[in-house]
Amino acid sequence: MKPYDIMVKGLELFYLPVQTRVPLKFGSEVLTSVTCARVCVRTENRRGEQAQGWGETPLSVQWVWPSALSYDVRERALKRMCELIAQDLAVWQEQGHAFELGHAYQKERLPRLVEAFNAASGLSEPIPYLAALVCFSPFDIALHDAYGVTNQVPVYETYNARYMNTDLSAYLEPAEGSTVRFDGLYPERFFATPPAKELVAWHLVGGKDLLYRHELSGSETDDGYPYTLEDWIERDGLQCLKVKLAGNDAAWDYNRLVQVGEIAIAGQVPWLTADFNCQVTDCAYVNDILDRLLLEHPAIYKSILYIEQPFPYDLEANRLDVRSVSARKPLFMDESAHDWELVKLGRELGWTGVALKTCKTQTGALLSLCWAKAHGMTLMVQDLTNPMLAQIPHVLLAYYAGTIMGVETNGMQFYPEASGYEARVHPGLYQRRQGKVRLHSLSGSGFGYRAAEMVRPLPEPAARY
Repeated sequence: MKPYDIMVKGLELFYLPVQTRVPLKFGSEVLTSVTCARVCVRTENRRGEQAQGWGETPLSVQWVWPSALSYDVRERALKRMCELIAQDLAVWQEQGHAFELGHAYQKERLPRLVEAFNAASGLSEPIPYLAALVCFSPFDIALHDAYGVTNQVPVYETYNARYMNTDLSAYLEPAEGSTVRFDGLYPERFFATPPAKELVAWHLVGGKDLLYRHELSGSETDDGYPYTLEDWIERDGLQCLKVKLAGNDAAWDYNRLVQVGEIAIAGQVPWLTADFNCQVTDCAYVNDILDRLLLEHPAIYKSILYIEQPFPYDLEANRLDVRSVSARKPLFMDESAHDWELVKLGRELGWTGVALKTCKTQTGALLSLCWAKAHGMTLMVQDLTNPMLAQIPHVLLAYYAGTIMGVETNGMQFYPEASGYEARVHPGLYQRRQGKVRLHSLSGSGFGYRAAEMVRPLPEPAARY
């Protein structure tokens, strides 16, 4: 036990609706709006000191739950799961570091909540565990923030022996046959911060995004933001483009990569990545596209830094040997990487990197970070089109993770006005200049939100305890 250990003393859950400025294609679906779940958790440490922390995550229905069920049905289910978590967490009496609480909750209580929800929902299919993780993530993030604020310390300075009760050997097991050991190691051991408080920003090229100026119809709203990839590159000085692909139309995917690649070369953008969004079921699909690019457009092929999650995200049900793809380009798990145990399975199947996301919980992201780094895997931090508060832990994770290249950040593309209150306090985090976002304004305890300065009006809470 440490005097810094916290327990939950109260919480509030809010829903903040956000409309996209332009549609974002997610696999086979299109996102035009999202509800962000924002959580405030009040905590007390063993010294009797109290404070509150904040967490926020977009409930990105299309990403967490691809299904024939209607969007409204799935979103209502996600909100109900958030409310069940709020009710359950409010009566939980566990004490510890936020990392320890987040891990214990995911192992001991969240699976039972999911089971109970599915038994009573009446839906034709169960809520996926990934969706439940996303629902828990704003609570988990808020616990980490509250831990730092309650103990008056930046939370990334607490992932060590001074503050944590147990080392990583209590959570992680090395790969079979590995010489890796986690005894005596804490997450802080695996952090690698850049010399400057800035990160290269990846721009998302969605499946419905306009690429060329000549595609403009003239009817677009003049709101001061670009509509075409050519204009985004020019305005933001972009250096990295993430290309969303269909995964089930090889001709379209190849042509899209060529088009974006040629625009990138013309705009002096050095790096691309391709995201197939779990739609591919055969390695040959990806290999054929890459091999053709190598022959016909070698400069574009060379600019592809890595490939992201082509294959179905249920790794245990789809144990595909992916070494033929990772032999061509680094291959990163995203939706598949719910936790470090799935990262371990992915490594066995030939995946070489992990895309971390705070929406799968801060705790889980840190555990995956540590396991992957210890076993020589490369890291990236990917966006869930995070606006408002959700942007801050997301970017901080990338700052401490030591990624292959910066951070994906695209909230400013799809709903730039949504983050106005937060952007006034942290302008460098909500705009990309010279292809980078900047973290200089983050300060103080927890995640350094400076939440009191944002004065965002909030709706009535959906739950309060």
